[in-house]
Amino acid sequence: MAQDALTTLNAKLDRLLSIMERMAPPEQAVPDFDRADCFVWQPERAELQPVEHVNRISISLIKGVDRARDLLLENTRRFANGLPANNALLWGARGMGKSSLVKAVHAAVNEDDKVASRLKLIEIHREDIDTLPQLMHHLRQARFAFILFCDDLSFDIDDSSYKSLKAALEGGVEGRPENVIFYATSNRRHLLPRDMIENERSTAINPAEAVEEKVSLSDRFGLWLGFHKCSQDEYLAMLEGYIAFYELPVAQGEWRHDALEWATTRGSRSGRVAWQFIQELAGRLGVRLNS
Repeated sequence: MAQDALTTLNAKLDRLLSIMERMAPPEQAVPDFDRADCFVWQPERAELQPVEHVNRISISLIKGVDRARDLLLENTRRFANGLPANNALLWGARGMGKSSLVKAVHAAVNEDDKVASRLKLIEIHREDIDTLPQLMHHLRQARFAFILFCDDLSFDIDDSSYKSLKAALEGGVEGRPENVIFYATSNRRHLLPRDMIENERSTAINPAEAVEEKVSLSDRFGLWLGFHKCSQDEYLAMLEGYIAFYELPVAQGEWRHDALEWATTRGSRSGRVAWQFIQELAGRLGVRLNS
């Protein structure tokens, strides 16, 4: 009788262990960082998805933001050489090449034989910011240096995930790993809408402290790079750079008027508008734009 009871108990324990194993999260695979230079963070599977072909342009084609380009390039080069470097916030006008610059700088530094470490670029989507500590745990013990990149980063009213970003960048117990740097682009200088800041100012018991809590997020970025609307000359210089780079068979007199009209109909001049015109022009000429 005792033997039967023991057998029954063991069977129940085996079933319980089997259920617990199914409920436990799967063991996280160690990322193969040698597979690519760019990855996208997939938090639902706790995986880094390699990107074989990165959508980017040569840094030589980025015009009108020379100071921002040089500062970000130097900051990234220092980081690759194991020297102190800052998290960077690229903010300002839409379409002026903020995200293009991050990707171009990453490629330019990796092509430099003088840097000590080859950098890996990891994109984290805005909606996954609250998983940033989990991602940093993956990277802390890796032998590579990483640029974490979040494009179009901003936070809305009642969005508390910005607190996760603050803690992950510098304020947490572990702090930011030495082999990780964070680059973000945003149309907002403080990453938060003005009405959100003003609402805190008007309703808080201590308005100054409430606003300070909100805007202090951007203080975690030691390097602020502003992007502003370009002039007509800068817009045309962008187009000249593209035409030369892609060797489009067209004389300046044949495209200048159309390019200015193209910008006028869109109500703005920017790197994005310039690229859209180049696509239009190349299509007319029957030329493929191969990077």
